[in-house]
Amino acid sequence: MDAQGATTDPQLQQFIEIESQKQRFQQLVHQMTEVCWEKCMDKPGPKLDSRAEVCFVNCVERFIDTSQFILNRLEQTPRTRGSFSETITD
Repeated sequence: MDAQGATTDPQLQQFIEIESQKQRFQQLVHQMTEVCWEKCMDKPGPKLDSRAEVCFVNCVERFIDTSQFILNRLEQTPRTRGSFSETITD
């Protein structure tokens, strides 16, 4: 199989896309963990106190909400630009 055949194989493309999604998800989890740890963990101890637990929950929820908002906004951007340029040319 030549290099071009490898890039056009639909199963290989699907595998690469799935692995890329897994990598992006792992990066997101790592980033979220780092941000929330720095924000909520004053001093590590044998148990997680209730204040830190609430902080982690709120931090993760805000992080997920913000990420979802940004993704939705990015998905809308090309559509908005397309309809704007169509309006100008009409």
